[in-house]
Amino acid sequence: MIKLVTLAALLLLGTPALTPALAADPDAKPSATPRGMMRYDTNKDGWVDKAEWQAGQEARFKELDTDKDGKLSQDELFARTPATPGNVLPSDRQVERQTAYFQRMDRDKDGFVSKAEFMAQADRNFARCDLDKDGRINTAECRQALRRPTTTTPARSER
Repeated sequence: MIKLVTLAALLLLGTPALTPALAADPDAKPSATPRGMMRYDTNKDGWVDKAEWQAGQEARFKELDTDKDGKLSQDELFARTPATPGNVLPSDRQVERQTAYFQRMDRDKDGFVSKAEFMAQADRNFARCDLDKDGRINTAECRQALRRPTTTTPARSER
């Protein structure tokens, strides 16, 4: 469950708003700037392949690394840039999840996420979303991968 929440958090961090696929209407026009994971679809074929994903994640790392030291602090990784009107601080629970996620990404426990650590997580995210293992993903496939199981888990007091 934590891995699912973690993956969802990173995908949403890396993809601020996953956009639904265009309707079947052939006259529908895509938004001027693709959002979410589909912004990495550089060849505009409706799919993000592994190379596009990696290039996009490398660009994302550069964007997040605001002090340009080649590694991410927790503040850099979870910075909300650009700030939007009405943006609120994260809840205590969100901060706890962000801290736990950062600690899992920081495999060498040096207090920073290196580019290698960041890219390793990006590779795990891609593999998780690539349900049919064809080397390409889109919003629908990733949403399906992130869907929670229909089984219910017992309440904490029942465990």
